Amino acid sequence: MGFLILYSLILLITALWGIFVIRKNLIIILISFELFLLSLSLNFIIYSSYLDDIYGQVFTLAVVTIAGAESAIGLAILVSYHRIRNDISIDLINTLKG
Repeated sequence: MGFLILYSLILLITALWGIFVIRKNLIIILISFELFLLSLSLNFIIYSSYLDDIYGQVFTLAVVTIAGAESAIGLAILVSYHRIRNDISIDLINTLKG
């Protein structure tokens, strides 16, 4: 169990590093956010198994489902943004107006 918690911590640190340090590309930020949710889900599964409780696993299923939908919508927005600007740099994101 200790190895899985360490693995989840490594995933969390990698995700936070991708979100806060590498802030140039929107796809990297989207992937890092998904990695963050994966780390959270892994923690829920680990502690749900340790405590012999099903609620963590059910919550993980909900988180993974919502993360998949969020990823699909975010990727669609990024593809349309790339078609308009030919660049996915975060420096030019303030030019989007609704």
